[in-house]
Amino acid sequence: MIKKHLKQYLWVCLFLVVSILSYFFGFKPGMSIYSSFQDFFIEMITFVPLLFILIGLFDVWVPKETIERYVGKDSGIVGMILVIFLAMLQAGPLYGAFPVAYILYKKGTSTKNIFIYLGAFSSMKLPMLGIEIGYLGLKFTIFRTMVSLPLFILIGLLMEKIVGKNFEIMEVHEIMQKR
Repeated sequence: MIKKHLKQYLWVCLFLVVSILSYFFGFKPGMSIYSSFQDFFIEMITFVPLLFILIGLFDVWVPKETIERYVGKDSGIVGMILVIFLAMLQAGPLYGAFPVAYILYKKGTSTKNIFIYLGAFSSMKLPMLGIEIGYLGLKFTIFRTMVSLPLFILIGLLMEKIVGKNFEIMEVHEIMQKR
């Protein structure tokens, strides 16, 4: 069992050893990698626990029937608008959207709405739009949003056609058992 886990995490262990050695020997690329890893790790350790607490509360407090009614398979344009607003009101890095998308999937959100949510989260968050307006101007931000939004909706509809309305996301333990 130890060999199996060691084999799975060999690259992670090798990365850590090389990063630490390069830091101590003053190897500039290694020091840069170590510094970036340290910054990312600190960001993750401060952001992810809060994210999982909020997702857990959402999972417990919001009934599946409510999600299915408003953003489920038969939600139509209202469901699309709701997931776009949900994505716009959130903040944080893109990796924070995937656990939320998974909970939405578990609660019965339609395939198209999951992909629309991910697309809108990636480029339409209100804090990000404010920064974009400050640097690139209001006209550019409105134009980019008016181009991006229909593309996200089109991608959502296309992905629903490709993967089907009843696609399944496998749990990690299911994937590990198949290996």
